[in-house]
Amino acid sequence: MNVDDIKILSLIGKTPLYKLKTNTGGADIWIKLEGSNPGGSIKDRAAWGMLKRAELNGELKKNTILVDPTSGNTGIGLALLGRALGLRVVLTMPESMSIERRTILSSFGAELILTPAAEGMMGSVNAACEFLSKDKNALMLDQFSNEGNPWAHEMTTGPEIISQIPKDKKLAAFIAGFGTGGTISGVGRSLRKEFPDVRIIALEPLASPFVTEGRAGPHKIQGIGANFLPKNLDKGIVTSFVTVSDEDAL
Repeated sequence: MNVDDIKILSLIGKTPLYKLKTNTGGADIWIKLEGSNPGGSIKDRAAWGMLKRAELNGELKKNTILVDPTSGNTGIGLALLGRALGLRVVLTMPESMSIERRTILSSFGAELILTPAAEGMMGSVNAACEFLSKDKNALMLDQFSNEGNPWAHEMTTGPEIISQIPKDKKLAAFIAGFGTGGTISGVGRSLRKEFPDVRIIALEPLASPFVTEGRAGPHKIQGIGANFLPKNLDKGIVTSFVTVSDEDAL
């Protein structure tokens, strides 16, 4: 089976853009409802993009083992699509990730390797690399550096937003948290082509402001705030970085 033959692909993307009904002083705020993807998050798009790139590069074989460090959502997408391709999926993740995410991943057939919470995502990356070194059939897609990640958003998420914004409106800003940098970078590139002056605002945890202050720390915002600078984060496309507290985020 080829990646594009996976039936569930028809359910990924084309998510609603919803206008918030709140007093914002004249500005409209729209949110992209990525939770309506089959895996429950925007990361289904990244999983598709990385698998498609691997297929085009001739890296997907019948005995390929997909291994990747994940904080949960990308892993769900990889488990969903990888298992549909009949592949074994092994995911490394911090032990601090929620039981709910672990349960979902296991139910999709993924094998989990938990790493110490204190090591953050870097601990999971190291564990994935160790697995890779021990099995010749293992393929680490590496969402933090795989160009298929931002490419998926540049090809799908960004164009969807552009097509959904009312034609009489000008997009002033796009705001998103970043973990791998794939969403903010890919969407940002797409939006800049249509709206050259759009501000691209990247959010990171106040308790772990690695980009803004050069230090990392524990925080409660799952999915963003890796304690290292991901290759897929295109800092050149970002207008500014803003920190958000655990309390405000949750």
